[in-house]
Amino acid sequence: MIIKTVELETVCGITSKLPDNTKPEFAFAGKSNVGKSSLINALMNRKAYARTSSQPGKTQTINFYNINQALYYVDLPGYGYAKVSLEAKAKWGKMIERYLQKSPMLKLVFLLVDIRHEPGSNDKIMYKWILDHGYEPVIIATKLDKIKRSQVQKQLKVLRQGLQVVPGTKIIPFSAQTKQGREEIWDLIDELTRMAEPEEAPEE
Repeated sequence: MIIKTVELETVCGITSKLPDNTKPEFAFAGKSNVGKSSLINALMNRKAYARTSSQPGKTQTINFYNINQALYYVDLPGYGYAKVSLEAKAKWGKMIERYLQKSPMLKLVFLLVDIRHEPGSNDKIMYKWILDHGYEPVIIATKLDKIKRSQVQKQLKVLRQGLQVVPGTKIIPFSAQTKQGREEIWDLIDELTRMAEPEEAPEE
């Protein structure tokens, strides 16, 4: 995918109305510090465009990035940060749920999980939540460069078993350092974007 233009088009807070987008949306979910901003920046081919915070758990908005005037990357708030109040967590949960329920243009949810560790309870809840809303997420196993190559298959098995993934679920190992996995993610997005394009009416 050649990235020509990137624009942070809409920022939705807890009380904001979701935008009436007419282009395909690809959402990114994951707990705080899993590397979501690094992934989105890599997919935008920008070093530091996606909003990041030095304090995990501070992102409280849904950010819509218009890519090439053709599709949207949708950055969902990070979850599972211990120091955030229960009230704030509940509000973020409702905001994410509202988006999953109500966006007609959402084509795919990418769920980011750290390849080094067994999925936590929040990861498992989020995975089930996405399934319950009718989506089969693609799992992005982040921080690939932090483990040895010989450990990769073992850790992918840990993720599969920990999340109890639906058979056939795609898991893509990704490294923000080497960009391994980026082309595969782009190819998926390209394919689904093409499938979402309206067919041209045959000429009379």
